[in-house]
Amino acid sequence: MFFHKKIFLWGALFFSSAAFAQVAKYSNEFLGIGVSARALAMGGANAVSSNNVTAGYFNPANLLSIQSKFQVGLMHAEYYAGISKYDYGALAARIDSNSVVAASVIRFGTDNIANTLNLIDPNGNVNYNQISTFAVTNFAALLSYARKMPKLKGVDLGFTAKIIRNKLGPFGGSWGFGFDVGASYSYKKWKFAAVGRDITGTFNAYTYTLTDDQKNVLAATGNQIPSSSTEITVPRLVLGVSRTFSFWKNRINVMPEINLVTTFDGKRNVAIKTNAFSIDPLFGLEVCYQRIVYIRAGLNNIQQVVDITGANHTVVSPSIGVGIRYKIIQIDYAFTNFGGGQNAVGTYSNVFSLSIDINHLKLPKLNTNASH
Repeated sequence: MFFHKKIFLWGALFFSSAAFAQVAKYSNEFLGIGVSARALAMGGANAVSSNNVTAGYFNPANLLSIQSKFQVGLMHAEYYAGISKYDYGALAARIDSNSVVAASVIRFGTDNIANTLNLIDPNGNVNYNQISTFAVTNFAALLSYARKMPKLKGVDLGFTAKIIRNKLGPFGGSWGFGFDVGASYSYKKWKFAAVGRDITGTFNAYTYTLTDDQKNVLAATGNQIPSSSTEITVPRLVLGVSRTFSFWKNRINVMPEINLVTTFDGKRNVAIKTNAFSIDPLFGLEVCYQRIVYIRAGLNNIQQVVDITGANHTVVSPSIGVGIRYKIIQIDYAFTNFGGGQNAVGTYSNVFSLSIDINHLKLPKLNTNASH
């Protein structure tokens, strides 16, 4: 019984990362989590207001809001009671007053997974010394570029190239690549954004290195044996709008933001859904005092769930957070619900992030957000 349970748990985790269809409805989902405690505290609604190095992830056009020669960003989070680790690091560099480049890395990994494929030897004996461990990791490298459009007042454009590596321990993995494009437009205190993620489709080519003995064990325990395949992440469109409201002689700024994440692969369990497309709204709010202290809140992941009585309920994933900025250093904290709804257990996470400006510049014509 121990053997069968272990094989089932191992197989469920291992094969949930593999794709066997040409087009995958849920692919590279680790790239949908978001980066920075600021954004996660705002429910992921940051396509408009991401005005630092994290714009390379949310909307590359917003990299032009950076007012320093270089900027570094770091984040660490743990999910599922610390079982999975999520880490992010990025560096942005200003080329000139009209262009910025950035490089970002993201890793989502689950380490120390029990490998029980060799638990029983060919003679049928159980040998616990044969249990080893492996890791399932998702890794992405993002290269971004943003440029102002001098002939289009208030318009910035950017793109991000993505290289993706999914590693399934020693048993296989995939390489993938794709592109995001983004645009932002400012009008007085209003700001708008449009981001096309995986705009050309993101391709992941999976290969596996299972031995014949491992395949036999998986077949004997009812697990499906994978074969080499190509997984395609279909494009999605993110539209956003935000406005800054100032009070008390501009000492207090309030900035709400709404993002609409539209997918085109059929009906999903989100707030707005049709057979052709689905729209997942994200809501964020940031209040800052003197551009030093920040309080944030957000809502996302609006879903319909059915309880044990068969009744339908609407659930959401709330988040809150705080931040503080002192000169060139910004430290942020978020307490988030990682896609579990209001009644989920073990999905709340503490997220910390840090950004540092290096060689601060005075560029008065930069397109900056008034609240951050």
